[in-house]
Parts: sequence; structure tokens; C-alpha cells
Amino acid sequence: MARILVTGGTGYIGSHTVVELIQKGYDVVIVDNLSNSNKDMLDGIAAIVGKQPDFEQVDCNDATALADVMNRYADIQAVIHFAASKAVGESVEQPLLYYRNNLMSLVTLLEQMKAHGIQHIVFSSSCTVYGQPSAEHLPVDETAPIQVALSPYGNTKQINEEIIRDEAHANAALHATILRYFNPIGAHPSAMIGELPNGVPNNLLPFVTQTAAGLRQQLRVYGNDYNTPDGSCIRDYIYVVDLARAHVKAVERMLSGQAAEQVEVFNLGTGRGLSVLEIVNTFMQVTGVNVPYEIVGRREGDIEQVWAKPDKANNVLGWKADTPIEEVLLSAWNWEKKLRGIE
Repeated sequence: MARILVTGGTGYIGSHTVVELIQKGYDVVIVDNLSNSNKDMLDGIAAIVGKQPDFEQVDCNDATALADVMNRYADIQAVIHFAASKAVGESVEQPLLYYRNNLMSLVTLLEQMKAHGIQHIVFSSSCTVYGQPSAEHLPVDETAPIQVALSPYGNTKQINEEIIRDEAHANAALHATILRYFNPIGAHPSAMIGELPNGVPNNLLPFVTQTAAGLRQQLRVYGNDYNTPDGSCIRDYIYVVDLARAHVKAVERMLSGQAAEQVEVFNLGTGRGLSVLEIVNTFMQVTGVNVPYEIVGRREGDIEQVWAKPDKANNVLGWKADTPIEEVLLSAWNWEKKLRGIE
């Protein structure tokens, strides 16, 4: 079976994707610098799949180290590129960090792929490239216009997509699949892996579960005066295991020669928008645990409402995110309880 290189493979989405790849019979080598992840995830992966994946602690900006990995694992057939800094708020405060890390890591990776004859890449992109879509483009399909980014993080995703397209234009051997995710949440049903942010979480659900577990006094809801039914932001929340399976589908599609274009783009979401307050209230209903929260001012860079029209991914990629939200929220709580030793 083909070997897949997964950058950022000890991270949240990366670790779940590694599990799905191994369970499908692929050999995997993880490259991660552990800047925003934990090496313990390797034990969690091994507990699920029955073996430890190959792991190399390497920064994707380090061309020499990346070349060494590709030389030693000469059977790599495709790369899934997750490695990136990803906090919207932090990117607004530290834009140069984001441009250096997110852009140069992709450039370095593509250079080394070309040098080592690796012709397939799946790129972890984001619905942030659509900015705040106008009403006629909600729900969002792949033909919606790319908007001026509302954060440096979002801008790095847009620029990275352009880098991939330009390299594909110059290099006819390169095939790429760009996956624009909506909002990944939840944890593996085994509770062996899940979202484990370093420091204060930037995403909603870890903050919810940490507050429920008593680690934080209360959750902050950024704004209740948006033009939405309950005033809080609306997102398309997608189960991380469903999301991981889309990457396997993308790899299979490219390696089997089924891709219709040199660069294919798919939106990955459920097609259903849920507000921040709906998530919080549903979490409390399904777990029976209270989550104290306060409404605070809007957060710079946040988009009011966005959700996917995932028809292309459903019909062309043969993939669908259909895990019930209640089950997803319970998986996140079970992971948090395991982390904190809560019965």
C-alpha cells in the first residue's frame, strides 16, 4: 500500500486523519515540529490502530530535514499538508509569524516534493477564504467568490491556494486537492485522541469542554448582536472523524487517477449552520453539565455567518459528513473527561 506523508500529523485533524489512513491500509510517516501539538498523540493513535506510526520531529520550513525524511522514506506517494499556525486572533496580533510559518512551509514542502518526485498533495484550506459571503452565496459552494481576507490567517490560506495553483501550472506532474473545511469539532469515539490545544483554546468546543470540566470559570461568547436568529455567530460544525475521512477519499481519488482536474477544490461541511449559543445549549442538554458563559464584545476577524453547500464533495468525492451533532458533542466531552480523569 502507498505511503503517505502527513505534515502536522500529531495535531488535531492530522492525528484523526492518520488513524483513518492506517485503518485503510496506508503506511504513514508523520512530520511535526510539535509547536502546537503533543507527542502523546502518537500513543493515542497506536492505541486505536494497534501500531505506532512513523514519526519525525521536523519543521516544514527546514528544507534539509524535510529532504532527509523524503530520502529515508523513498516510497512516499502523496502528502497531506496540515502543518500551519491556525488561530485567527493570534494572526491579527502576530501577522509576520503567520506569513513566515504558513507560506514558507508550503513553499519548502513543494520544492522538496518536486525534488523527490512526489506528485500528489492534499492541502488543508479553510472556508475563511470566502470571507463573509453575501446572501446569494449562502450556503457556500466552490464557485463563491474569494473575498478579501478578514485576518492574516485567512490570507495565508488564500495565498497558499494561489501558490499551489501557480506551481501546478508550472509543473504538469503535480496534482493537488484543496479541501476547504468549515469548523471541525469533536473527538475520536475511542476518546484516545481529540483536540488538545496548548494554552488557552482558540476554538469554541475545547473552551466549552474545559469550562464544563471546571478548568475555566466561564466561556466567553464573542458578540450577541450579529444579524442571526440569536445574535451569535453561525458556523458549519463538522465532525473531525468525518473530516479525516475526506482526506482519505482525496488521496484515493488522486492516486487512482480519477481527478478530473490538476487542482481540485472541495468544500467540506455538513450543509447546516449552527450558532455559538446553539452549540453551547445543545452541549448542556446532551451532557447534563452546566456551562457558565458571558457575552462579551465581538472579536476582530470573526465572520458573522457561514455554512457549506457540500454537494460537490458529496457527489464527486463520494463523501458526506452526517454524524449527528449530539453524538459529536458527546465525543468531545468524553475526550475532555478522559484527559481530566473525570468519571
